[in-house]
Amino acid sequence: MKAPIGVIDSGVGGLTVAKEIMRHLPNEEIIYIGDTARCPYGPRSSEEVRKFTWQLATALAKMNIKMLVIACNTATAVALNSLSKKMPFPVIGVIFPGARAAIKATKKNEIVVLGTSGTIKSGAYEEAIAALNTSSKVIPLACPTFVPLVESNEYEGEFARNMVMETLLPLKKEQFDTVILGCTHYPLLQKHIEEAVGPHVKVLSSAEETAQDVNEYLDYHHMHHPIEEKKTPVFYTTGSVPIFKTIVEKWLELQNADVRTISFK
Repeated sequence: MKAPIGVIDSGVGGLTVAKEIMRHLPNEEIIYIGDTARCPYGPRSSEEVRKFTWQLATALAKMNIKMLVIACNTATAVALNSLSKKMPFPVIGVIFPGARAAIKATKKNEIVVLGTSGTIKSGAYEEAIAALNTSSKVIPLACPTFVPLVESNEYEGEFARNMVMETLLPLKKEQFDTVILGCTHYPLLQKHIEEAVGPHVKVLSSAEETAQDVNEYLDYHHMHHPIEEKKTPVFYTTGSVPIFKTIVEKWLELQNADVRTISFK
């Protein structure tokens, strides 16, 4: 099916999901919108997040996408159900794939969920994990400083490391063997998070599981893009194009990425 896959996020975090989709499905065309001007979504009200997510999805619908991936945990928690019911294409979120990855990985059924304030407050991960395994213990922790670190492209240095260490201090008194990165920005901080929780804890993102869900859906419904010339991914941002372009090219290992501006009222 000659139509692109749309990917949306509050900013650059969803690039972690886009990267896995591009790795698993190299022939698919990707259009990405990162709402960096209004990021982060985590502290915002559900009504605001729902409105913004619908704006991004509607913009992609006008670009004739065949599938939408909500590569934002906060937006998934708030808007997945309504978008799934009303959009004329399949909509996939990142929370259930993340929960499934954690259930596969944990040996002790003791799982930490790191997320934005909005995602943690929603209880969406607890619900998804309980649907898969009722005996799992979930330890949620909001990490509101992580998204700004990533969006400002300051996620690699000593300042970021110290911020991660300080934020995760409450976990020192907890017992767990698995951590879900319940925000798609957080994999860019993964090395710091792994250092903070120790070598015996598995730190997982939802990105690969989400990409597998996309692949399986397209395969089952015979919607894969025919193998022809490889399409260059297109990236839209509501914020600074140079900053966004720098992160896109670095994280996705692209040269001269096609990054454009888009705005919403």
